Amino acid sequence: MQSANVLLKKIVRSSVLPFAAQHGMKKDLFPLGRTLSLSFCLKQDNSCNPSEKLDLDAWKKVIRSGLQDEVSETVSEHKELSSSAAAREVLEMWRLAGRSVPENISEEQLKTFMECPSKSAKKKYLKYLHLKELHKKNDKRKMDEKRERRLEAEEQASKTDETRRNSFMCLWANGMDRTYGWRAAQSMIFGQPLVFDMSYEKDMSVREVANTVRQIVLSESCNRRSVDPFHIHFCNFKGDSLYHKEFIKHYREAWGKLLITVTDQCYTDVFPKHKLIYLTADSPKVMKTFDHDKIYIVGSMVDRSIKTGVSLARAKRLGLETAALPLEKYLLWNTGGKNLTLDQMMHILLTLKDTGDWKKALEFVPKRKYCGFVSKPVHELKKTLNLINTLKLGKRQEEVRKQFAKNYSKKLTQK
Repeated sequence: MQSANVLLKKIVRSSVLPFAAQHGMKKDLFPLGRTLSLSFCLKQDNSCNPSEKLDLDAWKKVIRSGLQDEVSETVSEHKELSSSAAAREVLEMWRLAGRSVPENISEEQLKTFMECPSKSAKKKYLKYLHLKELHKKNDKRKMDEKRERRLEAEEQASKTDETRRNSFMCLWANGMDRTYGWRAAQSMIFGQPLVFDMSYEKDMSVREVANTVRQIVLSESCNRRSVDPFHIHFCNFKGDSLYHKEFIKHYREAWGKLLITVTDQCYTDVFPKHKLIYLTADSPKVMKTFDHDKIYIVGSMVDRSIKTGVSLARAKRLGLETAALPLEKYLLWNTGGKNLTLDQMMHILLTLKDTGDWKKALEFVPKRKYCGFVSKPVHELKKTLNLINTLKLGKRQEEVRKQFAKNYSKKLTQK
């Protein structure tokens, strides 16, 4: 038995191990050598047990099955490599023939292409990959163009910044700022007051308050740059309100340097009632001319989500005179509400104050809200439109009557 084990070890070392080393199976055969040596030791220890004998045929079958599996795996890998190479050659031929084939294709995409059941399916899949590749190239090209435009804009901005840093430009800007500040300071002493009612915080959301403050900031900037600015008053202004927080966000340290009047008192306590006029779109009274001796009040609210009649109700509760802009008198109104933003109201009031021309002032109304200016009063235009409609309706009725009579006469002749 000992000679048989030694002979088996020589066979394994001389024939099987070199072949396994070439095909990467040497690690798998090491446990086999260990089991053979272990079985030899067990045979020496238990030589008295004749039932435990080494089955050489079984070991040969195990070794042959492992070698066959490894050889089959290598053959399948060679087949896959050859098929993928053939598929890439086919793709290259189709690309040269002018078909829609992507330039770059991954291994997963190539495998999916090879698994397509028919030639038409393969063509559709390749077309899909080709279009996807084109879209990626197009997006990359757009991003590159956008980056180039941004770089050009930055270069131009840097050039303009360099020109702005010129001493003359700096002197001019400082001079204009001083001029605007001097005009605003004069308006606080001699200017006509304009009141912003800051008591609508409870009627708006946080986002709407932020939008309102943004419009007021634009209004203050426009007023400061005008020739004859208003003396702006913020009435009913609370120190811990959302209005105050939003103003601090916009102005920061400049909030305490603004040439405006801020008070928590109501406008009826600051000015005489007979001089106050509340501007609201819901007022039945239409404003005819701009009065330089009156004090106009504008509600500090957005023009979208606020409920109809809130400012009018507040003015009536305080016993104040109200007025609305004559939009229908001068404009052919198209669609939408007649509420305007605060900066638009500021532009209109400043133009009226300087020129007194309603057409010039109402040019600041958004173009989408009206069709054009009217040359006649609105009630006359309505009369002419009604007359035209009645004439058209009368002509249509005559045509219908004539057609009916003609058809009726034909029926009688047929009978």
